[in-house]
Amino acid sequence: MKLYSPAGLVRLGLALLAACGLPIHAREAPPKNPVPATTGRTSTTPPPDAPSRPPAAPPSTPAPLPDTVAPVRIVAGASATVSGGSAAIAPSPVAAHQGSLVIIGGGLRGDNADVWQRVVKLAGGKGSRIAVFPSAAGNPERSAQTIIGYLRKWGADAFLVPVAVRLAGSDYRKNADDAALAKRIRESDGVYFAGGDQGRITKALLREDGTQTAVLEAVWDVYRRGGVIAGSSAGAAIMSSTMFANPKAVLSMLQTGIADGRELGPGLGFIGDDVFVDQHLLVRGRFARMIPAMLAKGYQIGLGIDEDSAMVVNAQREVEIIGYKGALLIDLSRAEWDKEAPHFGVRNAVISYLDRGDKFNIGTHMFLPSNDKAGGRIDPTRTLGRGAVFSNDVLGNSAVIDLMERLIDSNQEEAIGIASGNPRASGTEVGFEFRFTKTPETVGYVSSVAEAYSVLNIRLDIRPIEITRPLYKYK
Repeated sequence: MKLYSPAGLVRLGLALLAACGLPIHAREAPPKNPVPATTGRTSTTPPPDAPSRPPAAPPSTPAPLPDTVAPVRIVAGASATVSGGSAAIAPSPVAAHQGSLVIIGGGLRGDNADVWQRVVKLAGGKGSRIAVFPSAAGNPERSAQTIIGYLRKWGADAFLVPVAVRLAGSDYRKNADDAALAKRIRESDGVYFAGGDQGRITKALLREDGTQTAVLEAVWDVYRRGGVIAGSSAGAAIMSSTMFANPKAVLSMLQTGIADGRELGPGLGFIGDDVFVDQHLLVRGRFARMIPAMLAKGYQIGLGIDEDSAMVVNAQREVEIIGYKGALLIDLSRAEWDKEAPHFGVRNAVISYLDRGDKFNIGTHMFLPSNDKAGGRIDPTRTLGRGAVFSNDVLGNSAVIDLMERLIDSNQEEAIGIASGNPRASGTEVGFEFRFTKTPETVGYVSSVAEAYSVLNIRLDIRPIEITRPLYKYK
């Protein structure tokens, strides 16, 4: 009969609870030296005074958490560097907001109760007023009515905001500065931005001189007062202060570069100036375009959410993943790149996959796994997979997380992914090698009830390669 140590019994008990579907609660203890929220970009907005709170009663001394439950720190801290060793844009404080964000990666299905219910709950539940902006949509009226129908299904009192470039019979510029409409939005409990073209949102809500319209000011008032701002696809892209405006294909951006003012433009910045946001991430391999965009604008942290999934960001800047899939966290705080090189390349980026139910705090960089993974921290000596880990199309649908999951459960120390163009073309072309490497800081978790992983702190190096075409010949 096998004997277990006390710590082993704790881990066994947690695993059995998770397997039975019972909740396992783990409290995230603050680090001894709390890390302030920082940004890779400068900001002129001073942080507001912190609200006063009554002192908490002294807690009883808890038993130490086993290492399979304790929160893990995501790699962060050092400044990104370019050739010559110059530092990236210096960190600066981020203004806190009282509300919540629901950042949806696009493709949200009507039966995704996790996301729809959370939007309504954060707005105040049944009877809450939610203003629906179809500004990005190609068919604004149809898009708005569909969203309003789902929000009403879950109890909200949702209504259309007629500020959209393509809304027939409506003057969006006049409506955007209508005082009565702004008042109606300001008195709401939440706001929802539909998907489509994010450039249409900023065109509708910002004046030609870049100042905020009355309607946009009302949206910010809802957020500052504690309301929820939700957005799907294009509505997610506007959450950061920089967004993709007119992007090329992912591979083309790696080959030819990213230009501010062409591929990139200003977003609305609800999440703050220090986090870059992207959407449709895993399905379309967009993690690869996030990295050069972040480097070009000085971001150290990027969050990309997949389709039919959402990142919920509360006032304490804790991110929770809900819905169907997950999100990628890109950390460039230690990255090195040469912006003068003819082709894109980067060394020492860090990539993590956050699965549904996982939590990550933007300010402290601490990660807490979902309840079903609480006892599932992977032993580094566990090697279920053997042999080379590689992908010939790392930009393919979910290929990047498949590669990371196979690596974390493998006896290999690194995995290789290749990005290239048409295999039937002739001559040579520039492709890219994506090298994923385990480090001492790499951590993995596996669910006790599903084949689902969370993978943290994988080093990622990207370098250009020459590919000879055609890639193959028939025998």
